[in-house]
Amino acid sequence: MQNPMKRYLIIVLVFFSSFIHSYDARSQGRSQFNGRYTPPFGVLSLTGSLGLTYYYGDLNNKINMKHLGLGPAISLGALYRITEHFSARGEFRFYQVSGDQKYSKYPINNLSFRTRNPDINLGIQADLFAYNRHEKINPYLFAGLGATHINPKAKLDGKWYSLAPLTTEGIKYNRLPLIITGAIGVSVQAFERLSLGVELNNNFVRSDYFDDVSTVHPNPDQLPSDLARRLSDRSSEIGLDPKQPGWHRGVGTRNDIYSFFQIRATYLIGNRMQALERKRMRCPKI
Repeated sequence: MQNPMKRYLIIVLVFFSSFIHSYDARSQGRSQFNGRYTPPFGVLSLTGSLGLTYYYGDLNNKINMKHLGLGPAISLGALYRITEHFSARGEFRFYQVSGDQKYSKYPINNLSFRTRNPDINLGIQADLFAYNRHEKINPYLFAGLGATHINPKAKLDGKWYSLAPLTTEGIKYNRLPLIITGAIGVSVQAFERLSLGVELNNNFVRSDYFDDVSTVHPNPDQLPSDLARRLSDRSSEIGLDPKQPGWHRGVGTRNDIYSFFQIRATYLIGNRMQALERKRMRCPKI
């Protein structure tokens, strides 16, 4: 996980370096906004998105363009503006991803999973251009914290089984891990109050059991049921001998990651001042 986080730090530094060079709002005052100034604090927007989810972990540790394991993702949220450039952002998301070890670097274990999870996050969005500049195109960064409920399942004999209760590695793991989120995107104003955009969003899970696979094969005698033993070691299904206890099931050196590529919509609600102005325009004095 360290290398991806370093890359994000570099992106943040580059973004804010350009931001500092381009930023002149405070020095020039409100005149730069051509009389269209609105106090930014408290401006509320609603957000929604549709996209695809990609997972990188023990069962998908190399990119196979024919078997990406992509799944759908949907989110609803809100932006609450704090300053010209910064907004608090919160979202509830629901997504699906899958992975199959036969397309990874270590195909001999024959493990696979699918998961449909909700998550929630809260963080800060930093826009390149000031809110009152009303730029049509506005790049931004987002960083936040959240949590996701993980529910990996595997298919056996035509039926899907939840893996966490079976403790397939002999470990009862946390199913509500913390996530650290980093995103980069661009928003384009389509109408007066509606913006559309795209975003790439990476979520670093503080767990290596997002896919129910992390370290080594347990002693099968210590697993709770025959079903747990069958789903813990599926080598025999592809004609291989059962794995000995201590044989690697997963990589075990880094935590799992899931990413979204989203098309986003942002609808401006505004603040109290803007609401009163709209009401005045709708109801002119006679």
